[in-house]
Order: sequence, then C-alpha cells, then structure tokens
Amino acid sequence: MKFSPIIIGTMRWGIWGANHSKKDVQKLIETALKEDLTTFDHADLYGDYTTEKLFGDAFSKMNVKREEVQFISKCGIEMPCSNRNYTVKSYNYSKDHILRSVDQSLNNLQTDYLDLLLLHRPSPLMNPGEIAESFGVLREQKKVRHFGVSNFSPSQFHLINDAFPLITNQVEISLNQTAAFDDGTLDQLMIKKLKPMAWSVMGNYFSKDSAENKRIKKVLEKLCGKYNAEENQILLAFILKHPAGILPVIGTSRSENIIKLKASLQIKLSNEDWFKLLQAKNGSEVL
Repeated sequence: MKFSPIIIGTMRWGIWGANHSKKDVQKLIETALKEDLTTFDHADLYGDYTTEKLFGDAFSKMNVKREEVQFISKCGIEMPCSNRNYTVKSYNYSKDHILRSVDQSLNNLQTDYLDLLLLHRPSPLMNPGEIAESFGVLREQKKVRHFGVSNFSPSQFHLINDAFPLITNQVEISLNQTAAFDDGTLDQLMIKKLKPMAWSVMGNYFSKDSAENKRIKKVLEKLCGKYNAEENQILLAFILKHPAGILPVIGTSRSENIIKLKASLQIKLSNEDWFKLLQAKNGSEVL
C-alpha cells in the first residue's frame, strides 16, 4: 500500500479546532493535492463524531477521483458526547462494533472503501481472534483494503498481527516524544519492513514554555539559518531522517502550513545536527 510521504491529518478541521466550513475543507484538500499529498487521516470520533461527515460532504462535491486519494480512519474508542449516549469513555473491539464503525465511516466519507483502518488505542479486553474475524469480513466485503493499529506497544502489535496481518502502527513521535526510538516500536516495524506513521509531530514545542523547549529553540535558531528553513520544517525533518521511513501525520488546518511542511522533504539534516537536536531535547549528550 502506498501513502503520500506526508499524511494530512483532519482532527482539527472541524469543531475540535478550526471549525472549518465545507468550502474551507475543500481548499485544504485542493492545497494538499497540489502538493501531491494524497493521504488523509481520520477517526470516527474526531469532532465528537462529526468531522468525517464534514470532510465527506466537501470531498464529494469536488472533481477528484477516489482512486487518486487514500482515506485512513480509526475506530474503537467510545467517547461520551452530545452525539453519543455512552456513559463512560471506553474501548470496544467487538466484531459488531468494528463492523458498524466502518459502515458509519464509509457513510460519512461517502466512499465505498477505506484504504486503511486502524484500531485507535489498545484495549485490555481486546480479543485478537474476534478482531481478526471482523477484519476478514471487511476485507472480503472490500470495505477495507488494509489494516493497522495506533498507539500499540510492540507486544500489543504482535498480538494482533499474529492473528491478522497489519501494515503499520501509528504512534506519537516528535522531538519532544522520542520513546518510539528506544522502546522497540520502530525496530519491530523495520524488521517487518513496515512503515510507521507518526502523530503530534510538532510535539509541544509551540504550546509549552519549558526548559526542554528553550534548549531546543537555541539549536533550532541556528539550524533554521543553516538550512534556510522555519522551525516547524526542521522539527519535521528530524522525524523524516529516521531510517524507519516514518510517515508523519501533520495536524495543521491551514493551507500555508501544508505547503511549508511539504518542503521539509527537501531538508536533509546532517547526522551531527540531528544529534544536536536530540541532545537539546534530553538536556545531555547521548551515552
């Protein structure tokens, strides 16, 4: 399965963020496609279960062939909100819930199939056999082409992958959050020749005033001058340098940022500069 080198995240396009109109969403889609960024990341619960429909209503009115884009969605989280009568936030990976969730996402996105379905977060109660059975039904019905997980540990990934073949694990990775470099997550996917996906790729750099971010800023300021780039571009280039071939999910809701972050693909950080950033994050040199 081929995805664009940068994936467009839609979580903040609706009421959880920019509260875009259908026209605004169409502009974002148009910008992404002009930049050859053809993969869009969704989840059923984004925008209190409304953002998929916002996107689907916008995309359906555009002259874009479905086979020219890739739709990712996630399921499994039951979140109490005005659009759902759940009494507690929980996870549900029953066969019935997975099948119903996919049907709802297909209806919202106004498409016949998802290119990739992810289990959104691991559940202590997940049954790999039941999950595999539901995946088999969805593949046989041609409603989902590929399957993966999100936020799973290596052992949790193995648990599901042993029952049904997965193609990715979408996890949090940024300069602020480098656990996946050391906890076996990326190692596992590289061994299996699978590409990881990363969310929250800017970390908390632009939102948190911390000693860590002050250290990072000092290094970024120098690297921005050296590479003729902006801070967000260097932060993305840091992730892109990893040999696992990480596919970053950018969560911007602004067209200009899509264009800027696409340019990060052209930034080739030196080995030394990459470790300068890592050292700034850690507050000490590597052992």
